[in-house]
Amino acid sequence: MSQPLSSVPSPVAAQGAADGTLLPPAFLALGTFAIGTEGFMIAPLLPVMAAEFGMGLSAVAMLVVVFTLVLALSSPIATVLTGRLRRRDTLLLAMALFTTGNLVAAVSPGFWTLMAARVLMAVAAGLYAPNANALAGAIVGPEKRGRALAIVSGGMTLAIALGLPLGAVVGHAFGWRATFLAVAVMGVVAIGGITAGVRRDASSGAVVAGLGERLAVVRQTAVLRLLAVTLFWSVGAYTAYPFIAPYLTAVLGFGAAGIGATVSMWGAFAAIGVTTGGLLNDRFGSNRVALGSLLLLGGAFFTLAAATVLAPSAALVPALAAVAVWGFSVWSFFPAQMARLIAAGTPAQASVALALNTSTMYLGFSLGSAMGAGLVDSGTVWSIGAIAGASELAAIALDRRAVRPSATRLATT
Repeated sequence: MSQPLSSVPSPVAAQGAADGTLLPPAFLALGTFAIGTEGFMIAPLLPVMAAEFGMGLSAVAMLVVVFTLVLALSSPIATVLTGRLRRRDTLLLAMALFTTGNLVAAVSPGFWTLMAARVLMAVAAGLYAPNANALAGAIVGPEKRGRALAIVSGGMTLAIALGLPLGAVVGHAFGWRATFLAVAVMGVVAIGGITAGVRRDASSGAVVAGLGERLAVVRQTAVLRLLAVTLFWSVGAYTAYPFIAPYLTAVLGFGAAGIGATVSMWGAFAAIGVTTGGLLNDRFGSNRVALGSLLLLGGAFFTLAAATVLAPSAALVPALAAVAVWGFSVWSFFPAQMARLIAAGTPAQASVALALNTSTMYLGFSLGSAMGAGLVDSGTVWSIGAIAGASELAAIALDRRAVRPSATRLATT
């Protein structure tokens, strides 16, 4: 069995610890920012794309369904297939493919060309994210590993806070194609940053966990139960998120400006949630933060469902408040869940558990967005919040089952 990444020494790891620099992870975060921006920006633009292609909203939403499904399925396979490459070269390859996909999307003459471009982006994103995290953790000393991983993840946080509303504004002002051009520019910047800021031989001695090792982690009951919680959390999140624009139009009568402002608000609260989620985790413990986040998230979705029976003027405050709570709680859950997965197995298995969590999350995103597309197609806007809320109730039930064994052990010690 090959040695897990977290236990493999590398000459650059010692150098990173000696230099005391966290600059290379910051360059890696340029890539996660570009990927996060592209992944989140498309939701408010779906109605615009549907109008241009002359297609129904649920059909165009397949751009989200296919992207998330391909990312979930391809990520572990692509990571293993490129295991013999230097990690820096793998990241440059992934970002080059991602940038190419965005350029193709920007000039795509039709829907299916755009779909092919998004498939290419999904493969690239699924290859980049786990390798960026693994490299960041390997090129600094153990005492700085947590901060290095936080910096790389911070690129996604910035994408939620800045990239998402920026994409909405640019898309509605200059057309949806301009958003892909903007992300392509971000990809070029990331390529330049990685080339200049990360040494070519960084973590060259590291070994990528094989599929057998990944499956061995899944067979652990504690990890499997937590992954089930992630699955239903993500199903609920993406039953609603890709369809926030049609919901706001149908329930509140919002146009492009109102949708853009609401999405920006969602992004701001999401950034606050993912940032404070880590702080709350350290203070109150991951189990409490995860449960509290799921309860808030389920309540927000059911509030969105209830608001559909009100007049637009009466629905305005509860719906917008629910969107804010939704943005905060859906991402305050994430740091706590990662902490629980790290603790569920041995330290050497942590990187594999987190990679599997990412694949599970995107599988849930794909299932949720497919369900949401069907609900929108049926014309029952209220059911989006109801089904999303029901998914979070399932996640809460699974969460209680997942933490019960550990609680029992603590009570008997």
